[in-house]
Parts: sequence; structure tokens; C-alpha cells
Amino acid sequence: MSSNTKIVVLRMKEIIYTAIFVGLGILLVALLFIMFRPGKDAPASSGEILYIPGVYTSTLTLGSQEINVEVAVDASRITSVAMVPLSDSVATMFPLVQPSFEGLAVQIYEKQTLKGLTYQEENRYTSQTLINTIQRALDKAAAK
Repeated sequence: MSSNTKIVVLRMKEIIYTAIFVGLGILLVALLFIMFRPGKDAPASSGEILYIPGVYTSTLTLGSQEINVEVAVDASRITSVAMVPLSDSVATMFPLVQPSFEGLAVQIYEKQTLKGLTYQEENRYTSQTLINTIQRALDKAAAK
């Protein structure tokens, strides 16, 4: 009886390198899965229709002046928020309106929602009035 015995010699260095590369490969696949899966807070990437595209306005009355707050939206995002017309007399009589509005507009662009907006304590009433006006315009734009 003859038997063909084969002896396989593995070097420990090769086994360690293979184990490290397999571990890194699994880690890479896990990170790619976590990074590119659709998020729960990202309605724009899911293709969900939140708004009817267009420009919607809501009126804000300050003293005897009326200011239109325009909100432009596409199907899933807020694309712009503006006050029209903001005359010099309104800016002079109500100096907190424009800086408060600009601060809110930046946050709205970033967050794409009116929830969780922050504002300074001394501007809270002005900011809340502006948020309510923007919300009325977004309510008009909402896809039902």
C-alpha cells in the first residue's frame, strides 16, 4: 500500500496577513452599507413627494406695512425663502426682522424643515412670528 501523503506548510505570517485583510474587507463592506443606506431623515433621497412645486406666499403685517414671505419649493425640497418687498421703512421700524429672517432662512435650507430651528432669546417673538408665516406658506405647498 502506498499512500500519497501531502504536507501543506503554511507560514504564520501569511495566515495573519490573510486574517487582517479579511477583517478589513468585512469592515469596509459594513461601513459602505452604513454610509449609503437610505436614511430615515432624508425624504429628498427617497423620492417622496412632500410639496407641490411652485412659489407660495404668506402675508406678514408689521404695523401698517405688509410683507410677503415667499417660499419656493420643488417636489421634495425647500429651494428658497424670501421676504418681498422689504422696504427701508420696515427695516428701520423693525430692525430685528431682517437679521432674524436671514438666520432662520439659513437653517431652513440646511435642515429642510421648520422643526428644531434655533434663534436668539431677544429675537424669540420676531423669529416665532416669521416661522409661523413661513409655515403658513409651506402649508399651502404641502402635497396632501
